[in-house]
Amino acid sequence: MRRHGGGRLAPPADSDAYEAYVQWLHYAEGSAMLPLMLQLYVGRLGEAGAPLQPRIDSEIANHLDYVEQALGSREWLMGEFSAADIQMSFVGEVARAFGRLQTRPSLAAWVARFQARPAYRRALEAGGAYNFAA
Repeated sequence: MRRHGGGRLAPPADSDAYEAYVQWLHYAEGSAMLPLMLQLYVGRLGEAGAPLQPRIDSEIANHLDYVEQALGSREWLMGEFSAADIQMSFVGEVARAFGRLQTRPSLAAWVARFQARPAYRRALEAGGAYNFAA
């Protein structure tokens, strides 16, 4: 974003919002994605993974509830669409694929909004749809 963003999709580095923005960038991969990836891997173990499932479910709920609360009634994580939404989008994609959005209406609406964006649709056309079963 610093090199190619042209001042778009990120708050100014000297603004108060910048710290929250950076937090979302790191939270996506450093925290929120871990239990979802564990679900993906452990889910393939069948019964052998069953003892791990309660802890994984708890951690997924913890992180998705955090994002749900952070979104509240806002359309985007930072109020306006930003690279934070792009970085966090895979968390939303995987949560949706795992059926974890039914009780999280703000998160579900956020996923629907970014999936409706023309750039998102072009990216899927270029790269293909996600395949979590592969």
